[in-house]
Amino acid sequence: MHTWKRMSIEEKTFRAVGYTLITGFAILCLIPFLIIIASSFSSESYIIQHGYGLIPGNFTLESYASIFKNPASVFRAYGVTTVVTVVGTIGGIFINTMTGYVLQRKDFPWRNKFSFYFFFTTLFSGGLVPWYILCIKYLKLGNSLLALILPTMVSVWNILLVKGFMAGIPFEITESGKIDGAGDFRIFVQLILPLAKPVIATIGLFTALTYWNDWYNSMLFITDENLYSLQYLLYKLVGSAQEMRRIMDETGMNMDVVPVESMKMALTVVVTGPIILLYPFVQKYFVKGLTVGAVKG
Repeated sequence: MHTWKRMSIEEKTFRAVGYTLITGFAILCLIPFLIIIASSFSSESYIIQHGYGLIPGNFTLESYASIFKNPASVFRAYGVTTVVTVVGTIGGIFINTMTGYVLQRKDFPWRNKFSFYFFFTTLFSGGLVPWYILCIKYLKLGNSLLALILPTMVSVWNILLVKGFMAGIPFEITESGKIDGAGDFRIFVQLILPLAKPVIATIGLFTALTYWNDWYNSMLFITDENLYSLQYLLYKLVGSAQEMRRIMDETGMNMDVVPVESMKMALTVVVTGPIILLYPFVQKYFVKGLTVGAVKG
């Protein structure tokens, strides 16, 4: 309050305009999600006739009832996706940060060659068929949670992101750890990682979102329904509903029996709900400044 009183008219005007614009932009960002929530409670016939809106039309829970018609499979898919996301994110953070740290170490003579090798893999790909044969025939990843975890764990983009960030950490910190008799792994865990929280939060969020939204690996490697990821299970539900809707349209049956459009909105709510809770925990690391310079004297 006292700070506000000491501000000049120009500063008060600038802040007022800035806060107003930010608030308006935040509200605009919320509108699409509010439309999704409202549409998930609207009847199929209302959406077809009037489109999507901020207020539910002909309020109904039919779309959610269709999704949770078999709740055991949905919750099982939730469990599979949660385990894959947690394990894959932790493993991905550890591997990507270690690799990025090594690639920026000045005392690692092959750092440039390995950096080029990692970057080169982003330019060319062996294709889907060799990759599928490798995973199924040689690595035996079919119908295994490892098939959902391993293919996404290492990301060249995350490695290069970590490398660029850790290049700003003074090498003297690593040297001070060596003087005290610490090994490379202990230096990495106790000295480097605490300074790298912002980049860890960033790649952790990217990795978690990738795992949570993945359905492609389930489609390729999983035939056991007990191992379906949440995204793939819901993808199959929508596909089945659309096919049933097509048959009913041809036979002239009531369209509300299969609420395809409202089901899509309900699926978005069901899928987005848990992962959106991750943002508050990592947001502070995106805006928190990092002061690097604690060199041992």
